[in-house]
Amino acid sequence: MQTTIALPLSVKQEIMQFGNKGESYSEIILKLIKSAKQRQLQDLLMDEKDTIPVKDALKKAKSKWRG
Repeated sequence: MQTTIALPLSVKQEIMQFGNKGESYSEIILKLIKSAKQRQLQDLLMDEKDTIPVKDALKKAKSKWRG
């Protein structure tokens, strides 16, 4: 089943900039979605919030296991 999405011409032109000759809008949008998902995963994996340096983690682990 297909649907129609109304977009301003300026958005359509932006989408076209990400495509290659012969690619459909669906292919371009799927490519953009894949890229966005990869970026979200990268951001999640590289997030340093609530982390401690490895040096501190090792020190904490060593002190915990020594006694």
